[in-house]
Amino acid sequence: QVQLVESGGGLVQAGGSLRLSCAASGGTFSTYAMGWFRQAPGKEREFVAAISWNGVRTDYADSVKGRFTISRVNTKNTVFLQMNGLKPEDTAIYYCSASRTYSGSKGRGDYWGQGTQVTVSS
Repeated sequence: QVQLVESGGGLVQAGGSLRLSCAASGGTFSTYAMGWFRQAPGKEREFVAAISWNGVRTDYADSVKGRFTISRVNTKNTVFLQMNGLKPEDTAIYYCSASRTYSGSKGRGDYWGQGTQVTVSS
């Protein structure tokens, strides 16, 4: 079983930046593909970004390409989401996920964190 804990969310003005972190425990982190998803009020959970176990492959939702960057440090059992140029429409709860296989935007996630709130004001 894998436990995931997100952190780094908060309130930021439009155009600002945040860096989300996801700390993993209880599993072999380096063998898992990792991803970020988000869910805004009244909307379905949507894919944001994914990264393969070795960090070589990454995928992003069209809405965040060029603004968000996913990365991981396997020695620290941590995955990051650097979010730049934030927009009000980025406001959502952001969830970290772990998967046994990498499927990019099609990944469903085998394990999930509890989420961290990101609020972007205009």
